[in-house]
Amino acid sequence: MSKEKSFKLKNADETLDIGFRFSKIIDENLLIFLKGNLGAGKTTFVRGLIHGLGFQGRVKSPSYSLFEQYLLKFTVNHFDLYRFKSSDEWIDAGFNEFINGHDVNLIEWPEMAENVLPKADIILNFEHTENDSRELILIPLSDKGNECLSRLS
Repeated sequence: MSKEKSFKLKNADETLDIGFRFSKIIDENLLIFLKGNLGAGKTTFVRGLIHGLGFQGRVKSPSYSLFEQYLLKFTVNHFDLYRFKSSDEWIDAGFNEFINGHDVNLIEWPEMAENVLPKADIILNFEHTENDSRELILIPLSDKGNECLSRLS
């Protein structure tokens, strides 16, 4: 596996920008976990990614709906598991069907269902740093994830 990549993000615009850049190097059939505290930039990153793939509308957080789907050059499924009480909710909702060999799946708060989720291709860790900045650490966990991150500069 290649080494992780790290980016310092000073504000929301830089978080949107790295999401936009990430959209240019991803392929279908990726499972991506987004980790970090509330307000760390996970959904802002996803907004940049979805807009980078050509979506013109409002990208909303699936905090209450749990799931948003975007039909773009490939299907992108955005999950937010923050409100899960147990990992059984993932199974009960039938969300496993979306991890299907062609969709891109972005899962915020994957730790809420970690014992039923497959292994991610990439983990994106968002960490608060000084002066209200963030650090984004991208960790590849599969050959697909490694190949994807090798294209990101």
